[in-house]
Formats: sequence, structure tokens, C-alpha cells
Amino acid sequence: MTDTLSASRAGSDAGGARWAAGALAALAVTLTVAGTVVQLSVPREWAPWPPFVPDHAAGLAFPLTGAFLIRHRPRLRLAWLMCVGGLGSSVAVMAVGLQNTSAAGGDLESAGWLRVAAVAGWTVAACTLSALLPLLSPDDRLPSRRWLPVAVLAVAVNLAEGVRGAVRPAPPTSRYPEVVPNPLAVEALAPYNASLQAGLTLVMNACVVLGLLSLVGRMRRAAPAGRRQIAWPLSAFVVYTAFLLLGQDYWALVTIWTAAIPVAIAFAVLRHRLYGIDTVISRTVVATGLVVTVGAVYFGVSALAGLLLSDYDQLAGLAATLAAGALFQPLRARLRRMTDAMLYGRNGRPEELARRLTIEVGAREPANALAAVTSVVRDGLGVTGVVVEVGGAGADGPGRPEMRVELGVAGAEPRVVPLVWHGEPVGRMLIGPPGPRRFSAAYTERLIGTAVPYVADVAHAVLMAADLQRSRERILTAREEERRRLRRDLHDGLGMALTNMAMSLSIARTNLRQAPSAADALLLDLRSGMDAVSQEVRELVYGLRPPTLDDLGLAGAVRALAAEPGPPVEVVAEGETDALPAAVEVAAYRIAQEALTNARKHAAAGHVTVTLARSERALVVRVRDDGRGLPAARRSGVGFASMRERAAELGGTCLITSPGTGTQVEAVLPL
Repeated sequence: MTDTLSASRAGSDAGGARWAAGALAALAVTLTVAGTVVQLSVPREWAPWPPFVPDHAAGLAFPLTGAFLIRHRPRLRLAWLMCVGGLGSSVAVMAVGLQNTSAAGGDLESAGWLRVAAVAGWTVAACTLSALLPLLSPDDRLPSRRWLPVAVLAVAVNLAEGVRGAVRPAPPTSRYPEVVPNPLAVEALAPYNASLQAGLTLVMNACVVLGLLSLVGRMRRAAPAGRRQIAWPLSAFVVYTAFLLLGQDYWALVTIWTAAIPVAIAFAVLRHRLYGIDTVISRTVVATGLVVTVGAVYFGVSALAGLLLSDYDQLAGLAATLAAGALFQPLRARLRRMTDAMLYGRNGRPEELARRLTIEVGAREPANALAAVTSVVRDGLGVTGVVVEVGGAGADGPGRPEMRVELGVAGAEPRVVPLVWHGEPVGRMLIGPPGPRRFSAAYTERLIGTAVPYVADVAHAVLMAADLQRSRERILTAREEERRRLRRDLHDGLGMALTNMAMSLSIARTNLRQAPSAADALLLDLRSGMDAVSQEVRELVYGLRPPTLDDLGLAGAVRALAAEPGPPVEVVAEGETDALPAAVEVAAYRIAQEALTNARKHAAAGHVTVTLARSERALVVRVRDDGRGLPAARRSGVGFASMRERAAELGGTCLITSPGTGTQVEAVLPL
């Protein structure tokens, strides 16, 4: 129950904070708009100049952005500073408008008090927005305790400037028709007012620069994701500070850029992962470089042509335009490459990444190419590590991968990208978090999309090379096993039989004169032994190659198999089955023999059909029965494996399925 009450109280507090922030924002916007209207309506001689100052932008942008942030994070101090500072700016705008209206109407005393109100509003805005906001952005706390004196100094110097403005002596002259008196003026400060104002302005500008340096320090120490977050307010404050230090001639640019600061902070706080600050910086650098360079070329060529062709102004303008136009596209490409190299490194562009991957894939064998491609991908994506797993867990589910290449550290929760080659899963790529690069392109889909096909091609090549190696090993093993079997059969069977026959002949020869009857019995035994040896020789020859293939051909040999006891077997031959390669004949015969054996023993079939179909490129052996079919939970035995291996040795395939009823074995053997 206590937890429920606490949650209810917290929800009520959050709701109250949102209402308060909304009220502050509405009040600030209303005061800013109304004050601007009042300023624009005063007589021309009393109109303020410049007509728009940073207070106008701050009174509109900061409170609205602050209320938006409070709606999502009610306890965010940055947002409350925005609301309070924006309200202070709006009060200053409204007070200045009312001050000039009162002065234009002749009420100078009221105008003096309204000027004090304007100074108070400006002081509140300066202490919150100029002094504290840069130091607390974007994570709502100071970079460290060492920055606390800077925060205190910034607030103090802005307060001091506000007090100075409130008690300053009345100036002897004014650009307005009359001098607005100051009801709080301290005339004793008259000799020191200008020096005091210059000193306080210098310290205030120094505090602004220190706030900017605090963001730079945060960025240097932050993790890659934090750098992207800090880059938003940093870029906004850099431009604002530059225009501010350039002086009053740039107040219009300062005013415009003031409105961008709260938006940048909001992106940093809430949406920094969804919007690419690196893209913003890239486009800004390119646009600025183009404007500055093309403008300089245009005016330079125009001035030079004007000097050389003083009587032909139109030709000078045309020459300047042509020079600027010819320079535009090469300069744009150069600035783009320079910015991409600064932000992303050598391989930040997809075309460059693709070029390097193409070189590595074409220059190396599959195993070495996989390591080289992984290195290029890691460098191009700018991540802490990349792992490429080929086969196993990456392709067919749980299991040990065929090959694993790991460069760097992918972390505990890497991004998993499947590798698919023509619809076939061949592995997966694990991408670690962004590395120390300023603006990593690790999760830019265009780069990942560029790299994945190359990695998948290499992964498929690795699998094919591994399958080829295994096939070679199986063939070598089978050949050596066959040699061992032949040696054993020849030595232990045929060799012993021939030795015994030789001994029997020697004994029969010895007994031929002395005991003809005994010799006759030995010769009879020798005759029986010769029959056994002949049978054994036939079995050895049959093991090497079935004799029926030479006697009857493939179709006849299969028909001989079909004539054996069991369910009726129909043999259909399509195309010419004679003059086939010896290896294809043996493989087709053995596959048909194994399939018929399985059908007779396990299928409970009533009828079996064997089809031998020859085309220009392959021989298809199809054995289909009408039996019970394959069980739901089956396990491939030695027979199934042998059929697949015989087909694979020739580069073919062997599929064992249950199409409707019964079982079908279909082997495709390339010719």
C-alpha cells in the first residue's frame, strides 16, 4: 500500500510539474509575442535597435523546448532552467516594449522603472541560459566538482552585470529623443561605469568560452555513444559563441542561432541516437566551404576582370560566374571526401568500403580472405570488434561454426547480422559497439548493407572449400579402406587358397605313382578348391565393379536387381543409358540397389518403380515405392548416407522424400 501511495504521489508531482512548465511556457511565449508587437508599434524615433535581439529567440524557443522536455522528464533541471531563462527573456522583451511606449508618451519616470524590469529579466536569462546551461548539458550535471567554481563565477558575474545595469548612472546622451532616467542610479559610479562594464563583459565572455570548453572536455572523455550525444549542444554552442565574440555587428546571427541551442539540447537529451549529428556537421562543413570559397573566387575573379577589362563589366561578371561554376562541383566533392575522412576514417564511404572489399576478396584464398574482409569491415564500420562465424551456429542452428574469425572485442551484446548467400544461410556477423572514432558509422545501414554481400560470398566460399576438403578426405579414406580390404581378401583368402592348392598338387604328384587312389582324392579336393577360388575371385571383381554392368549395361543390371524376390519392380529407361562414364554407372547401380533393398525391407510396398532418365548433362535415378513412407521422426542410417555420398562424390545430389504416399529416392548424377 505504501508503494501504491508513493507511486500515486510521484505521478501527481509529475503531473503538477508538467502543468507548471506548460504555464511558464505559455506565459513566456505570450509575453514575447506581445512585447514584440508593442516594440513594432512604437514611434520610429523610439523604436529599439536592433529590432530583434537574442531575447526574442530565447523567449520563444527555450520555454517551449523546456516544457516539452519536462513532459518527458519532469525532474530534468536543464528543462527548468530553459523555462525560467526563457521567461526572463520574455519579461525583458515586454519591458523594453512598454518602456519605449511610455517614453514616447512622455512618461519617462515609468519608462525608467520598466528599464529596471528589463534588466532584471535579462539577468535571470543570463544566469540560467548563458552561465549554467552549457555547464549542465547534456546529462544534467556538471562535468566534475572542479567546474563548480566556474558555475559560481558565471552566475556571480552575470548578477554583477545585472546590478550594474540596474544602478548605472543616467548617460549624458542617448540615441532616443530623450534620456530615460534611472530611478536607482548611483551617480558616484559615473567615472567607473564604462571600465566596470568592459571588465564584466570580458569575464562574461570568458565564462561562455569556459562553458564551451566544458563540453569539449566531456566529449574527449565520453564513450562513442556519448560523443554523438554531446556533439549536438557542442555544435550549437560553438557557432553561438563565435558570433557572440564577433561583436554587435553579428547580433542578427546570434539571435537566429540562439533558437537552435534548445533544439540541439533536446536532441541530445531525447533523440540523439535517431538523428545523425555527423550528417549535420558534414552538410554544414560542405555548405560553408562552398559559400566561402565560391564567393571568394567569384568576387576575386570579378575584381581582377574589372581591373583588366574596365570597359567590359558584363564580361567581368560572366568570367566570375564561369569560374565559380567550374569550381563548384570539384570543390563539393573534395569537401565531401575531406569531411567523410574526418568523421568516418578511410572507409566511411560505401564506395570506398566496397572497393577495398573487392580487392581483398579477389587477391586471397577463401580462408585468408575471410580474415582480411573482417579486418576491412571492422575498419570501415569503426567498431571495437567484428566476429564472423561461418556455418554451425551461423548457418544451420546450434553447433560449432565451420570457421570463426574474431578481430577486436565485439562485447557482451553485439549486433547480429545474418549472412545469406542466394537465399542460403551461410553464417553470421557480430558487430561490436562504436570504437573511439569521433562519429562512428558502425550502425549506418548503408555501410552494413555494402559489407554484408562481400562477407557472405567469402563465407560461402569457405564452406565450399571445407566441403571439398571433406569430400577429398572421404574419397582418400574410402580408397585406402578399399585397398586394405582387397589386400586382406587377397592375402588371407585367395592367397591362402592358392598356397593350399599348390601344396595339394605337390602331394598329389608325390602320391601319383605310389598311391593312385590317394592322389585321385587329392585331385578331387583340389577341383573343389579351385571352384571356391573362382567364386572368391568373382566376388572380388564384383566388389570393384558389378559384372552385370559390363554384361547387361546399366538398364539390364537394374532389371536384374528388380527380378530378385520381393514386391514387383518396374524399370523405366528414358534416353540412352549405354556408354555412360564408369563412375556414373557404378554410382547409379549402387544407389538403385540400396534404394530397392530399403523398399523391400522397410517400406512394406506393393509396387516399386525405378526410372533411369538421361539428359545431355545428367543421369537421374529415381526409385519410388507406394509403401508407408518415411517416419515423422527418422534418423538417417548408413544406407541413406552412402547414397548421398556416392552422388556427392560425382558433384551430384541425392534427395530422399515422401511425396504424398511412399518414399522417393532421386539422385542427379552429372555426366
